[in-house]
Amino acid sequence: MHDLPLLLNITLGLVAAFFGGVLARRIGLPTIVGYLLAGIVIGPFTPGLTGDVETIQQLAELGIIFLMFGVGLHFSFKDLFRVRDIAIPGALLQTLLATLAGATLSHFAWGWSIPASLVLGLSISVASTVVLTRGLMDHNLLNTSHGQAAVGWLVMEDILSVLILVLMPALAGGAGGFDGLGLLFTLLKAAAFGLIMFFVGARAVPWLLDRIAHTRSRELFILAILAITLGVAVGAAGLFGVSLALGAFVAGAIVSQSRLSLQVGADILPFREAFSVLFFVSVGMLVNPIFLWTNLGQVLGLTLLVVFGKAVLTLLLGLAIPRRARTFLVVAVGLSQIGEFSFILGQGGLSLGLLNNEQYSLILAAALISITVNPLMYRLLPALESGLQRLPWVWNRLDRHHALPPVDVKSLNHHVVIVGYGRIGRHLVDVLSSLEVPLLVIEADPDRIQELNARQIACLYGDAANSEVITHAGLNKARALVSTAPEEATAAMVVAAARDINPALPIVARAASLEGVDHLTKLGANHIVHPELEGGLEMVLHTLLQLGYPLRKVYDYVESVRRDRYNVDLNSPDEYRSLRGLIRAADNVEIYWLDLAEGSPLVGQSLRQADLRARTGASVVAILREDQLISNPKSHSLFQAGDRIGVIGEPDQIELVGRILGSG
Repeated sequence: MHDLPLLLNITLGLVAAFFGGVLARRIGLPTIVGYLLAGIVIGPFTPGLTGDVETIQQLAELGIIFLMFGVGLHFSFKDLFRVRDIAIPGALLQTLLATLAGATLSHFAWGWSIPASLVLGLSISVASTVVLTRGLMDHNLLNTSHGQAAVGWLVMEDILSVLILVLMPALAGGAGGFDGLGLLFTLLKAAAFGLIMFFVGARAVPWLLDRIAHTRSRELFILAILAITLGVAVGAAGLFGVSLALGAFVAGAIVSQSRLSLQVGADILPFREAFSVLFFVSVGMLVNPIFLWTNLGQVLGLTLLVVFGKAVLTLLLGLAIPRRARTFLVVAVGLSQIGEFSFILGQGGLSLGLLNNEQYSLILAAALISITVNPLMYRLLPALESGLQRLPWVWNRLDRHHALPPVDVKSLNHHVVIVGYGRIGRHLVDVLSSLEVPLLVIEADPDRIQELNARQIACLYGDAANSEVITHAGLNKARALVSTAPEEATAAMVVAAARDINPALPIVARAASLEGVDHLTKLGANHIVHPELEGGLEMVLHTLLQLGYPLRKVYDYVESVRRDRYNVDLNSPDEYRSLRGLIRAADNVEIYWLDLAEGSPLVGQSLRQADLRARTGASVVAILREDQLISNPKSHSLFQAGDRIGVIGEPDQIELVGRILGSG
């Protein structure tokens, strides 16, 4: 067999990671845990097959580059700005306190040097983006105000981590005293790199991607992405002396400004996933299980600081930052782990000689255990919340969101109750308000409640699915209830509770699947909207109209599909009869759309005055005016310049109508 060490190490790393990832998912753990364990298995400190650490470490550099490129590509100042009141001060203070706690523990308890202690403190201060996002998604928290606060907090931590990567080389001179000149030179080089990229690269890179996209060659497009990613990262390290990770992050941030950034993210994903797996495997290969066992006390101490110490520090910050207590509980649980950024910071300290392998192994062990334990922390949320509520002096201090004025629900009568003030709920509120329909909104986001109060719209603060708030919505006197919640579990609980309170109340609910349509129907919802189905029906309707099918037949067909799809127990032939009607109509009748020009003699005349049917034999079935369709226009309807007239009839009749309209 040929001597192919690179290929053999890639194969060994990926195969081991595959089995490790499958095992981790089977027992309900994040796949990162499996990748780290796979690295330990093929590492030099365990018997059996052993990969070449140096070769896999070089491959891991690609993993770091693609990971940081992905962070930059999806970096969002908008997410940070939305929750800036909690994310910016919270992340800054938590990073500072966690760094001090880690540095104090390692320096005074274990006798580490100050630079090594600082690197450890910085490494445990930042959480894993992958683990946090996965945890929030698995527990339906990602799209809540609590989850958005956690994501914004992590965005701020990412910014701080990037700054740390810039400043870390200055720590390397810490053993010989503070190198102020070196720090200044590092900052100047980083600033020069940033200015060049954000003033020149921000124009050149999107322009280049647009030109490559017009070649219609996906191979060239992917090659351009790889060239930009690796070229900027390596060029930044070689020319400006900044880290590969920082160069890749800036490259991703620049590419995110292109209108093709979504396509870039899709195309770069396979490379990022594959090489990031090798990065995690390489991290695991540096762990010495024997060293960790002999230093089990340090491992447990650092892990307790990461899992519980960071959570406690976050909750303490809640005493100073006015937000809901549950928000800080979710943030505390989500950030009680460390991951990829910790590895990157630790590797930076390792390469600069600030850490040794044993010290780095402690960081890796804390990461491995904290990531494993983190899913269990989410299950403790209800118990933590109820436990704190039993301590009123703590809970009242922690739960200090903006005071909301009470709503006089008793004065509401014949009103519409809307659950949720997201995009759909906001649009519904706008429409009903313009129609002067009395309404009440139930919303769990305090910021949206403030907006509703500013608009003087009656609202109740709370989770309609998980609290008694819906019992105070006056459903016995309500005209209708509309649940706009995208989660079917939430919608089901709202529908069930509302139906128990008022069996005769008309209920409109949103479903995310056809199974959800069936479930909500059985719970008592009168009308269910499935957004994906409705979008498809709209596309069918406009396509058939564009192809010239009769308007009434098209509407009949769409309605039959809607009835059939929403009534999942119904197996009627309505849809097929409507489809056959469309086919017969297309065979027998032709519909034409004619434009009414400015100088046409029909402008200003009514349909009765024009008398087109008597003059030509053709019938006017629709008028399209400023994107508004007037079907079956009445005899008193007036023709206006710019109208599109829908006419059915024989070809010679249509030709005669065209001459009368002046359309040719």
